[in-house]
Amino acid sequence: MDLTRKRFIELFSSGSALLILHGCGGGGSYGGTPAPAPMPTSGCSESISANHGHAVAVPVTDLDSTTAKSYDIRGSNTTHTHSVTFSPAQLQQLKGGAAVTVTSTPSSAGDGHMHDVMVTCVIV
Repeated sequence: MDLTRKRFIELFSSGSALLILHGCGGGGSYGGTPAPAPMPTSGCSESISANHGHAVAVPVTDLDSTTAKSYDIRGSNTTHTHSVTFSPAQLQQLKGGAAVTVTSTPSSAGDGHMHDVMVTCVIV
């Protein structure tokens, strides 16, 4: 049954609206099937020591590599960059869910500072 505005006002005026509204439930639930939970996604995240804008993105597809993979960690830092390299064994550790820490190359700015970069990956 479609409830028109006119019919709603008639019901409200007669006191029947309370029964209609009560039947709607509460708490924002519409009584249907709940939406499915979002599917978890695979991905890698990093933590960089003494960070000042650096970031690294390790694609999940690289975790099956049989050769070492190097990544630039410039991120939002506009003054210099570093790189990090993961061996095939380290990539397999990441694929298995272990946290792996590598040390970056010295700063391209020539001041010699480096960063420890810890990466963890979740494979779903």
